[in-house]
Amino acid sequence: MKEHIDKFIRYLEVQRAASAHTVRAYRKDLADFSDYVKKPPKEIDLIDIRGFIALQIRSGLSKTTAGRRLGAVRSFLKYLYREGQITSNPARLVSSPKIPSHLPKFLTVDDAFSLVEKPEAIGFIHARDRAILELLYSSGLRVSEVAGLKVEDMNTKEGLVKVRGKGKKERIVPVGSKAVDAIKTYLVEKILLKRKHNALFLNRKGTPFSDRGIRRVVVKYARLIGINGQIGPHTLRHSFASHLLQGGADLRVIQELLGHSSLSTTQKYTHLDLTHLIDVYDKAHPLADKDEK
Repeated sequence: MKEHIDKFIRYLEVQRAASAHTVRAYRKDLADFSDYVKKPPKEIDLIDIRGFIALQIRSGLSKTTAGRRLGAVRSFLKYLYREGQITSNPARLVSSPKIPSHLPKFLTVDDAFSLVEKPEAIGFIHARDRAILELLYSSGLRVSEVAGLKVEDMNTKEGLVKVRGKGKKERIVPVGSKAVDAIKTYLVEKILLKRKHNALFLNRKGTPFSDRGIRRVVVKYARLIGINGQIGPHTLRHSFASHLLQGGADLRVIQELLGHSSLSTTQKYTHLDLTHLIDVYDKAHPLADKDEK
C-alpha cells in the first residue's frame, strides 16, 4: 500500500500542484487508512471504508475532519482506478458524515478597522504587521497567498497584487490605498533591515514569514483590541467578502477576487446579511414591489 500512496502523493505534487498543506494532510490520512485496513488496494471494500470513517468519529474527531479523511481515500482510490490498479472505487458509495452548516465568522467594519490600524507602523516588525493586516482585509487573500508573495508581485503604483492561489492559479487583485501606503512604509523598513530576499514579508531573521507567523500576527492584534474568540487570517478574508457584499458588490466579482473556482463556494457569504440583500433587491430590481411615492 505504501508504494501506491507514495505514487499518489507525487501525482498530487507534480500534476495537481497541490499545496504543501494538502500533501501533508493526504499523506497522514492515507497512512492512517493503510494502518487500519492492512490489505492491498484490490481487496479494499465498502465495509473497510465505512469502518475507517466510523472509527474516526468514535475516536473523537469532528465530522469535518472525518469527511476530509474520506475525501482523501476517495481521491486515492479514484487515482488507482484510473491507473488500472483496482477495478472499482468502493469509496464512491460511502456518504460523507453530515456536517452542521456554520456561517463563516466575520468582523464588523469597526472591528476590522481597529484591527488593521492597531500596529503603529513604526519599526520593521510593526510596519510588517500593519502591512499584512491591511493586505489581508483589503484584498481578501488566503494566508498561504500572503506568505507566498514576492516583492515583484506587488505593484504599489497601480494598486495591484499578483497572487498564486490554489493549484498555482494566478489572479490579479486590487489593493486599497491604505494597504498600499502600509506596504510602502514596510518596504522602506525592509531595506533598512539589510536582508535581501525576494519574499515580500520577512521575519526578524530576514527569511520568509510563514503561514503560522501570519496567523500569530492576526491573533496578537485581535487580542490587543479585545477580540478573544476564534480568529485568524481567514476571518479577515470572510470580512472582506461580507463587507463587499454589504456594499452592493456583485457575487461574481467577489468570486473572482477570492479566487473561488465555483460560485457555490462564494454563495455562503450571501447568508451573512440576508436583510441587506433583500433591501438591495427591493431598491434595485425593476420588478420588485416599491411603495408609490
